[in-house]
Amino acid sequence: MFDHQEELDQYLKNIEALIKNKQYARLRDLFLPMEPADIALLLEEAGEEEMPLLYRLLPKELAAEVFVELESDSQEMLINGFSNTELKEVLDELYLDDAVDIVEEMPASVVIRILDKATPEMRKSINEILQYPEDSAGSIMNMEFLSLKKDMTVEDAFKRIRRIGGELETINILYVTDPTRHLLGVLSVRDLLLAEEDDLIQDIMDPNVVSVNTMDDKEDAAQALSKYDFLAMPVVDKEQRLVGIVTVDDAMDVIEEETTEDFEKMAAMLPSDKPYLKSGIFATWRARLPWLMVLMLSATFTGMILNHYESALAACLVLNSYIPMLSGTGGNSGTQASVAVIRALSLDEVDFSDIFQVLWKELRVSLLCGVCLAGANFVKMQLVDRLLLGNAAVTPTVCLVVCLTILFVVVFAKCVGCSLPILAEKIGLDPAVMASPFISTIVDATSLLIYFRFASWFLL
Repeated sequence: MFDHQEELDQYLKNIEALIKNKQYARLRDLFLPMEPADIALLLEEAGEEEMPLLYRLLPKELAAEVFVELESDSQEMLINGFSNTELKEVLDELYLDDAVDIVEEMPASVVIRILDKATPEMRKSINEILQYPEDSAGSIMNMEFLSLKKDMTVEDAFKRIRRIGGELETINILYVTDPTRHLLGVLSVRDLLLAEEDDLIQDIMDPNVVSVNTMDDKEDAAQALSKYDFLAMPVVDKEQRLVGIVTVDDAMDVIEEETTEDFEKMAAMLPSDKPYLKSGIFATWRARLPWLMVLMLSATFTGMILNHYESALAACLVLNSYIPMLSGTGGNSGTQASVAVIRALSLDEVDFSDIFQVLWKELRVSLLCGVCLAGANFVKMQLVDRLLLGNAAVTPTVCLVVCLTILFVVVFAKCVGCSLPILAEKIGLDPAVMASPFISTIVDATSLLIYFRFASWFLL
């Protein structure tokens, strides 16, 4: 891992010098102690011209691990430059779930070539996984796992591990199935090591197995892995037959992907599947424009409200100066509540049945926040606006109108901010959509209505 940019730059200078002097053996030795992710970063930074040369210097197994860590554009570029033999060597070293991920990212012409060079078993498994919905647990599972029979002895189990374990991504967790592949139990290699050689698997396995279904949401599967601190989660079909496993590295990828998607939605952007610097200008434009258009048009309601209360503004011009503060305070209050609830929803801490508890909590919090903000603003308006700045229009009545508005706006914003994400999830929408921009637009319009209602009562 490169702790500083200077360290990365130094490595790149060394690589450039070694390539220039054609010292390929030293280049190979430079890569051998490194982690695949770090090598992939160096290859990406070295550029497209040097990447094929550097990649071909890697040993076969390490090359496959590095290939998985590369960005999809780099993978496609390398595949297009591979001979058929090189492509087959890479595919033979890939784990099934990694091969599926690569196939999903590649254009059709590259996919055809990959499937043509894959083994019949891999090709069949890839096609099976690709049939599952994109957001399902089945789409990210690995169909290569180690299963045992309940009547095996511990000695038999170790023989099986030694025979086929080297071909599998993980052998830390073992699954016990019957002849029809129904999941009966689970145990770890640690359990085997601590047992006697003649103990039966059925006597040391745990029959209470937590599993997910192939059609469950992949985010739910990732959260289950995190919740139970598993290294792998078994995936079963409708008949409770074991068909694959979701490993912790795949779960981390899912969580990162979903978190990024939520952040983009909360910022009023359509989700993107590419890194920022590799997203094209027009792709970024398409992702941002739709919500900007919706929010812009919805914000016209604010203008309509201002026009409707034009006479009130003309009668007391000082009211104008506090509109940005009121809108900002309301938007910030709503955002705080919505982000907290969206996080709670994503962690399964709350659901629709908890909506009244959430509302009751946010109502009390908003009253405390509103009173404090209103009190602080009253003091500021009297000391700064009226006395220090000498603005005689800032009367106690104007202060009362502004401060009452702050109190009611904060209460309204927090109640809206906490309830909209829960309601969105209930009707099947992504709660992240009901975040900052959307809530701010609602609160802006409502805060003006509350503001001018108080102004008409107290000032006109």
